[in-house]
Amino acid sequence: MSFVAWIVLGLIAGFIGSKLVNRRGEGILLNILLGVVGAFAGGWLFHIFGAHGVSGLTLHSLIVAVSGSVVLLVLYHTLRRRRAW
Repeated sequence: MSFVAWIVLGLIAGFIGSKLVNRRGEGILLNILLGVVGAFAGGWLFHIFGAHGVSGLTLHSLIVAVSGSVVLLVLYHTLRRRRAW
């Protein structure tokens, strides 16, 4: 996949993941970052369980990326709350 495709997939996945986790966005840059990293993490998780990871701008790749970004957002919010006190 090209760099622009990763950014587009990351933006969409990060936005959807943010809406699923906390009902508001984290900001466009953090959404992109968590979406792209979530795409990698989701691809790795899906590979561990025997499924295909991210392969292009497809619905399956979007589901993989959103799954990874949701996992990362839950970890992000858990660590952020823990450091807040």
